[in-house]
Amino acid sequence: MALAPIRRISGRAVHVPGEDIDTDRIIPARYLRSVTFDGLGEHLFRDVRYDADGELHGQHPIDRPEHKGAEILISGSNFGCGSSREHAPQAIWRWGFKAVIAGSFAEIFFGNSTTLGMPCLTASDSDLQRLTDAVSADPSLELDIDLEALRVTAGDLSIPVTLEESARQALLEGRWDPIAELLEGSDATDAVAGSLPYMQATS
Repeated sequence: MALAPIRRISGRAVHVPGEDIDTDRIIPARYLRSVTFDGLGEHLFRDVRYDADGELHGQHPIDRPEHKGAEILISGSNFGCGSSREHAPQAIWRWGFKAVIAGSFAEIFFGNSTTLGMPCLTASDSDLQRLTDAVSADPSLELDIDLEALRVTAGDLSIPVTLEESARQALLEGRWDPIAELLEGSDATDAVAGSLPYMQATS
């Protein structure tokens, strides 16, 4: 097994309202020049968290004191649309979020999130509304995401969620990072390479 399996995720949640929240809103393009992903978390939603003078206005949901330390992000449909930049899920993950629950996700964003071990779960509009109402009423509410049962529990509320089966199995089996799998299988890779005539050194 390449990595630890991810079966349950628990934590407080924050609702970031909106449909079609694209990757440029999640992490502005000027931050894509970084050589590594280090430090991207502090620039999450940068342009809607800071005013024209570059001052943090503190009104964005993730900056409000009651949501400090939240580990689950809730939002609307088509989350992560726009460009395919991997920096968007990296910024969310490096801020400290462990999962995203939304109405739907852009396909590339979904895939990039899965390889970080950050599940993107889909819920119906009505269930999303019930969940956001519960979180808004009590920001200290602890959510429990069960990837095996595909349910999210928050206090007395329990809602079904969906997750693409291939992603779900990869998370449950600890096979969500293909690079880690490749490195784990380096001996087998070397053995196959050594058996191929065109990989043999020529004299």
